[in-house]
Amino acid sequence: MRFTKLTALVTGASSGFGFLTSITLAQKGYRVIATMRDLGKSGALLAHAEQVGVTNAIETMALDVTIHDSIEQVVSDIMDKYGRIDVLVNNAGFAVGGYVEDVPMEAWRSQLETNVFGVIATTRAVLPHMRAQQSGCIVNVSSVSGLSAFPGYAPYSTSKFAIEGFSESLRLEMTPLGVRVVLVEPGAYKTEIWRKGFEAIHTTEASPNWKRLSKMLDYSRKASATAPDPQEVADQIARIVDNPRPKLRYLMGRGVRAGLWARNLLPWRWYEGILARLLK
Repeated sequence: MRFTKLTALVTGASSGFGFLTSITLAQKGYRVIATMRDLGKSGALLAHAEQVGVTNAIETMALDVTIHDSIEQVVSDIMDKYGRIDVLVNNAGFAVGGYVEDVPMEAWRSQLETNVFGVIATTRAVLPHMRAQQSGCIVNVSSVSGLSAFPGYAPYSTSKFAIEGFSESLRLEMTPLGVRVVLVEPGAYKTEIWRKGFEAIHTTEASPNWKRLSKMLDYSRKASATAPDPQEVADQIARIVDNPRPKLRYLMGRGVRAGLWARNLLPWRWYEGILARLLK
């Protein structure tokens, strides 16, 4: 039959987790629709797909998660061509940084439009088809920043905290219908989000928050320099989509569990003190 191969839709596939997840799922036998805002950035993905022998398993499509007509068109094209969507990996996103009073409102709106409303809109477009199939897996790539916030990253944490709540509700709604919803929560990994984030920090030397933010950025740069291989996250996502009964949350990254343990079990004032000393 024409519609036999399992189909995966991955957003934000031009780099980072989306890039690696697209390749990994293709290697596992999925037909992968790797999407990105600018198809001009698909060259590296397609070259790597050819190098590892999965060119025929990956198709690229233009998708901007902030343009809902774009989402509907891609989902419609996939259904017309392949008849099914078995996996959705909501990975598209970026990080806005800066102290709250220094980040302009348009940057806050842009952060939430992509990281929150983009995820919701893409999920809503796919849900009717998974519900009709009575099967499917939705992986929302969140972050440890959706569980524990840090100074200087309020917009990003706000967006990821929202995805945590959205995913919990969605899982409770869809589990009875055969659709699995999972959160992957990476800590620091070597991806482009670090470089892009550092380049887009909202601050100036004239800001009263300059010195404090600089200390936070120094800490982040050190973390990014020693961060583990992001292939770990892609491999985990590939295992999740094949798991008939996955957990809700998958924490990943060096030191992530210890940090969350401290945040959740220590008195908040103690935790604040530890963080303050760490940033010195």
